Amino acid sequence: MLTLQSDLHGNHLLGALPSHEWQALAPHLELVHLRNEQLLCDSGQRIHHVYFPTTAIISMLSTMEDGSSVEIAAVGREGMTGVPVLTGGETMPNRVQVQCAGFAYRMSAQALKQQFGRSDFLRRLMLLYMHALLTQVAQTAACNRHHALNKQLCRWLLIEVDRVASNDLTVTQQLIADMLGVRREGITEAAGKLHDEGLIHHSRGHIKILDRKGLEARACECYGLVKREFDRLLPRLRQAETVE
Repeated sequence: MLTLQSDLHGNHLLGALPSHEWQALAPHLELVHLRNEQLLCDSGQRIHHVYFPTTAIISMLSTMEDGSSVEIAAVGREGMTGVPVLTGGETMPNRVQVQCAGFAYRMSAQALKQQFGRSDFLRRLMLLYMHALLTQVAQTAACNRHHALNKQLCRWLLIEVDRVASNDLTVTQQLIADMLGVRREGITEAAGKLHDEGLIHHSRGHIKILDRKGLEARACECYGLVKREFDRLLPRLRQAETVE
């Protein structure tokens, strides 16, 4: 059980809650460690728990009949999994799997639904988050179809460092290829060019961002568009409540 509101600040949605709101949620939150590639909910499966990541990154994956998959959204400390429980969907339309190991707060879907129905603030916050998440999903689909792989890689790396608040990523080129739905050889070539230009340093299972501004300059517009939408929607609600 959480005793201090500061305990919640590792996750932006939980950290945005006023004191009386987090006091209602805190007894239902459990800090858990998530393992790499841990399956949290499969496509079509009923949602029993939602997760609010603090240091972990969770992928939403669209899986094809032949077993191939592609990431449609990454969820980190800015958000949560299990949005369909708040819209009445009850089941996940896609696979939810841990991409990078770390910690998250777990909560039963039923407890969140009950609080969502009671709290105007929580309802507004979650609806704004859904709006931002849908923007990410839609823009990722457009990006995968229209933009060159090197630009997609820059976008993906920037999203990752935003989610973990660190320039160091423990990630393999095969994982990146799986997330983007491309061949590993393409990632190897694109990452090699970024390495040669001094934007990143990559070694086996590890990538360090050396020049973030340079990476942003080479990324497609999708990264900036999605980031602006998250920044526009969520902090504004927190600031408005603080003023009140």
